[in-house]
Amino acid sequence: MRLSRAEYKEIVRWTEQLRPTRQCMKMLKERFPNHSQSTLLSIFSLEYQKRTKRTISRHHAPDVIESHYQRYLSEVKAHPTAPVLLELANEVDLSPALMARIILDRFLQDLEGGMPSKTVVNSMLKEPSLIPDQILANNIYQCTINDCCYGPLVDCIKHTIGQEHEVLLCDKLKERNLSFLDENQLRAMGYDKTPDIILEVPIAVEGHIVHWIESKASFGDDHSHRTYLNEQFWSYWNSLPAPSLLACHRGELPVSKQNLQTWRLIKGQRDSLDRSAN
Repeated sequence: MRLSRAEYKEIVRWTEQLRPTRQCMKMLKERFPNHSQSTLLSIFSLEYQKRTKRTISRHHAPDVIESHYQRYLSEVKAHPTAPVLLELANEVDLSPALMARIILDRFLQDLEGGMPSKTVVNSMLKEPSLIPDQILANNIYQCTINDCCYGPLVDCIKHTIGQEHEVLLCDKLKERNLSFLDENQLRAMGYDKTPDIILEVPIAVEGHIVHWIESKASFGDDHSHRTYLNEQFWSYWNSLPAPSLLACHRGELPVSKQNLQTWRLIKGQRDSLDRSAN
């Protein structure tokens, strides 16, 4: 599905008032019933991550961390069964999962008498039962399961969905009896950075030759396309032929034509192909 820029801007404006909790998706779906929940979640997640990048530094200031931590200790002492961390995160407009990381890191500093390793912090965020304080463990768990943009649960979901779409892409190519190499085969052959699919025999899509395919289980906005080009596609430029096909399974915006000739396949439907040009 391709969104017009007017539709996209309306959704983005509306997401500015939302917090990254799972309840926000119900509100988004009620406001924009004609768009799929997966597309709305992807747009919201991308916009919230942009917002977080602009503001996260202030939450990592030592005095702010101490303020958040003392506030947590005070609130949890008065209300030990309440979702204190989740409410605090929403109040200060910070991702619950990121707030959980900040508070856990500060707690471990007191416990261990120094800065904890990232390995220890990450393992406790993934498995809160490892946290020696049961009340804090419960609060960390609540933050993790209620955050729709950050945290180990979201990372796991994104990874699983990405793999699922890669499998679906391979299945579609097999259905059409197309010869190709997938990412695992390419790595076994010694490739470092590779697209998801290299077609052993290029195919014609609406009169244009396609040599390789990249699958993205997210919405393709301008920022995402620039990131794909800078962090992935330019590295393919010297070793792989162009043009290619970019599959944005959560929808996309029309984007400016780049030197790398990129094509898009929306939701795996061949009749949704559009040339990337103004």
